[in-house]
Amino acid sequence: MKRLKQTAIFTGILIIIGSLFLGFKIGKKYYTAYQIKEELTNTILDKKIIPNDYQEAKNLKNGQILSKKLFKLLEIPPIWNRVSENGSLLSKYKHLDKINFYLVVYKSDSSLINGIIAEPKKKGEFPVIIFNRGGNKEIGKVAKAKTLYSLLEFTKLVEEGYVLIASCYRENDEFGGEDINDVLYLTETVKEIEKADSNRIGMLGWSRGGMMSYLALQKSDLITTAVIGNGPTDLFSLIIDRPEMETNVCAKLIPDYKRNKEKELKKRSVIYWADELNKNSSVLILCATNDKRVNPEQAKKVAKKLTDINYDFELKEFETDHKFSGKKDELNELLIHWFKDKL
Repeated sequence: MKRLKQTAIFTGILIIIGSLFLGFKIGKKYYTAYQIKEELTNTILDKKIIPNDYQEAKNLKNGQILSKKLFKLLEIPPIWNRVSENGSLLSKYKHLDKINFYLVVYKSDSSLINGIIAEPKKKGEFPVIIFNRGGNKEIGKVAKAKTLYSLLEFTKLVEEGYVLIASCYRENDEFGGEDINDVLYLTETVKEIEKADSNRIGMLGWSRGGMMSYLALQKSDLITTAVIGNGPTDLFSLIIDRPEMETNVCAKLIPDYKRNKEKELKKRSVIYWADELNKNSSVLILCATNDKRVNPEQAKKVAKKLTDINYDFELKEFETDHKFSGKKDELNELLIHWFKDKL
């Protein structure tokens, strides 16, 4: 009885310690998110779309730009602090001095959408790469900050002579529903960018952005080539591997999910319609073998499907995690070579 009591006390202490630790981690996460939101206040990313903007945009066509504003990274503390130290850019971000950044607002269906452009400061006309970031449900200034920071990881491409453009996605996020138009209409947006060669458009998508890229290749013939990093290809498998993706993302964001679950998941899963991808395009699939968010088998399954239909693609596997930790230099070199050869 004494030993049982001691065991119960010990177990109770472990539960209390575990609960405190978990509570601390969650609290720290939310506090950090709150800090970032506060630091974005009164920056260009804090600019809201107001009813008068919709009045001004009523005659715009899809993809046309309502506004375009140049900004500097040092004007956005949470972003600047990640790429600099003691007021100067970190060595791996020195190339950012050669890039101009713009916040744009463009039309997509009945919505006005924020987007980020990164283009070379030097004169010229450059091929375009549409970047589709990962994540979901972010809104307002946080969505813009996440898009910008995700984009920065691939700005070596801008230094090499490409224009990068990214949608922040509409706030009514459907996780690959009507919000795919926010990506597709960027092929029109780039026609208004002086340095962009709108006849040469590639695409780069990561995680959720990979799913968006597959959808874009299904619905458009304007994408010459695409690179997809750790993108889900079968949402049925995804929600089995990660049930929280169903409860926290699919069920909350996808319209009529409960009633049309099978139909809606198939619509977002390239494994079921790989033969509908633009036949004149090509795809580089990047797969992290230690990915805990998107099972590496997803990339292998779609690779087999693409092989069966003789699609122009390559699959490259890396021993790393979802974010390609420790492989960023290798990744950037691979992207530069791929787009140089294919775009």
